[in-house]
Amino acid sequence: MNLTLKLVTSSAFMMCLAVIVSLTTNFSGVLADTFSATGMLNSDMRSKLTIFFLAVMMTISLSRIPSKNLSPTEDPKALIRGIMMGLLIPSLIPIAGFLIVTAWMPDYETYSWGLVFIAATPFAASVAPLSLILRGDMVHAARCTIYVYMAALLWIPFIVWILIGRYVEMSGLAITVFEVIGIPIIVSRFLTWVKIDKTVMAVVLNCTIFFLIWLSASAANFKSAGLGILAVFLVIAAVRSFGLGLIVDRGEKKFGIVWSQRVTDVLMASYKNKGIAIALCTGVLVGPVVGDAMVAITASIVAEVLWVAFMDSVLFSKKRMQREIGAEGSEPGDPQVLP
Repeated sequence: MNLTLKLVTSSAFMMCLAVIVSLTTNFSGVLADTFSATGMLNSDMRSKLTIFFLAVMMTISLSRIPSKNLSPTEDPKALIRGIMMGLLIPSLIPIAGFLIVTAWMPDYETYSWGLVFIAATPFAASVAPLSLILRGDMVHAARCTIYVYMAALLWIPFIVWILIGRYVEMSGLAITVFEVIGIPIIVSRFLTWVKIDKTVMAVVLNCTIFFLIWLSASAANFKSAGLGILAVFLVIAAVRSFGLGLIVDRGEKKFGIVWSQRVTDVLMASYKNKGIAIALCTGVLVGPVVGDAMVAITASIVAEVLWVAFMDSVLFSKKRMQREIGAEGSEPGDPQVLP
């Protein structure tokens, strides 16, 4: 595999590059007219493009999860733990951040709305393939992905309604949620038999992620936000990814959760679906507040790029995996592969 292809198939690299390009576009102002209210990529067009490309990306990602071994009775305790890790627990930190910012920094209330969308979204659909890469439990990841995403159809509107419902048109939100989660879940079940080359899929998904981040983060209101609030959002994002991820890893190890399921649980708790957060932000907010809310979401993307790199190289390194699986009294086997 040549260097260019290797980089394009790296999610961490493509996300990092997208943030760099987005910030360059944002601060240079070279596309200011394009992103203006009358420009080609105005807020309405960005919303439509974001929802469309995210729905396609979600459909492809979910289609790699086979329909077998998805019964909730297979391992109910692990499924309940997955729902807790995938929706409930990770929402607490951004919700707390939202409440702190609105109470202590009221001038930045609209910026804190991005934290609400982060709190509402489930873990990334790429948790299943990442579980394979990081030697986690693929069956556990696949099962939890399907049920967490079905639960998210109700969870997302509930969280948004509770926190900022008075500012959001809830029927529009429900439609957006169904477009980016409901339709992909349904359509993906008919595509599980379609063979997709892993390299091709990685290139398509990473390029789509790059486009989504650039499309939305390029219009974020970083200049008006200032370094102070950006630093606050970076701290919240770091606590939610690094802090929560490390706590889950240490806590589950103490309670005897085996290595493979622990890897997947850490991914579910710490790795959010920023694409859904972006789609919600651009799909239900109107005017300059879209750019305000995107500041918190972009800060989350930066923190999670670093977090994924840390998990791959340090937290779930091959050396640690061999040591801990050996301590569990078993030998590391061949990882399960999605069809």
